[in-house]
Amino acid sequence: MPFVRIDALRADPARLDALSRAVHDALTETLGIPPEDRFQVLVGHDGVTSTLRHGNYLGIQRDDGIVYIAITLRAGRTPDQKRALYRRIAELAEEYAGTEPRNVFVTLTENASVDWSLGNGLAQYALPDPD
Repeated sequence: MPFVRIDALRADPARLDALSRAVHDALTETLGIPPEDRFQVLVGHDGVTSTLRHGNYLGIQRDDGIVYIAITLRAGRTPDQKRALYRRIAELAEEYAGTEPRNVFVTLTENASVDWSLGNGLAQYALPDPD
């Protein structure tokens, strides 16, 4: 059950949709996320009233094609699964949206099952308190 936020500079709806598909396809391929498990916030920044900042940290020459992808999901994936996810997101972002892999910045935040409510005010993944 990942929750994804994608921020891209000067991205039109078609590019945001392509990035959305790239991330979702990578999640289903590498982590086995169900295809219907899609919760995303897509934000295009115009560079004037809202923008993204980036540098060349670790010697990676980023530019205004930068895309920030923040994924929150339940803990439990291995380092190899995470590496495969990062690699596949970068590949598909390039294939679907023309985003150069050097401009794909991904961060994962893991949490526990009790940290999710998927509607109706319930913690669907959490075991009920014993009575």
